[in-house]
Amino acid sequence: MTYLRGFLPWITFSVLSTVGWQWGAAAALAGSVLLLLSGRRRGTGSDAQILDFGTIAYFTALTAFAFADPHSPLQTYDGALSSAWLAMIAWSSLAVRRPFTLGIARQRTAPEVWDTPLFRRTNVVITLVWTVSFSYAAAAGYLCDAHHAAGLLKAANQAVGFGVPACFTHWYSARVRARRTTAGRLVPSAEL
Repeated sequence: MTYLRGFLPWITFSVLSTVGWQWGAAAALAGSVLLLLSGRRRGTGSDAQILDFGTIAYFTALTAFAFADPHSPLQTYDGALSSAWLAMIAWSSLAVRRPFTLGIARQRTAPEVWDTPLFRRTNVVITLVWTVSFSYAAAAGYLCDAHHAAGLLKAANQAVGFGVPACFTHWYSARVRARRTTAGRLVPSAEL
């Protein structure tokens, strides 16, 4: 579940933006920089920090904008925009054939499996599920915001948008490992 650590800035923003979106954005920016630096100190490579770099870029821009115009109507759509940004990062990583989960999964696997077709395919599948979930959360979030949906519906949308891919990642990784073990081969762990 260490991959959830990368989403802490987004969770921080979601919670603190109820006080003021500029403060939520600033706290999320600070948290994302701390996560990046902490990962670097542990020796985490850039390929495992794609979301970290994207998160810093997003919250840098949002913090500047939110402090410049704290009452912007854009504030209404901050949740949908956040999910759309994550979706854009994920879709881009698939488009350039470098699924954002690949670097993260390499931290938990033996180097000899990194170039295997199964390892790569497993990460493409997992990244695709995250990408579709981010896209869903962005679209559903926009609809909730545009129609002034209740906060509970918005929270449920976010829970589905992040919970489904997190559960799928755990399940699918275990399934791939079990198949490889049954086949008597080296077990690549694609879990994030």
